[in-house]
Amino acid sequence: MGLIKIFSGEEILAVTLKERLEESNISVVIRNNNQANVLPSIQTPKAVELFIQETDFGKANPVIEEFRLSL
Repeated sequence: MGLIKIFSGEEILAVTLKERLEESNISVVIRNNNQANVLPSIQTPKAVELFIQETDFGKANPVIEEFRLSL
C-alpha cells in the first residue's frame, strides 16, 4: 500500500479536485514543485500533483471521472 498519483496539472484545477475529494472524506497529498516564490526570476511553472492512498482509489475514481468530464 502506498500513494498513487491521480492528477498532474495546473494548480487551480488541482485545488478544485482536492476539495471535491476531501468532501468525499478522501485524504489528498498535494505536491507543488513551483519555485516562483523562492526564485522569482525563474518563470517555469511545474505541474502540481495530487496523490491518494491506493486503498481509497475505488472510492475516489467516480469523483475523479466526474471532475475530468467537467473540464
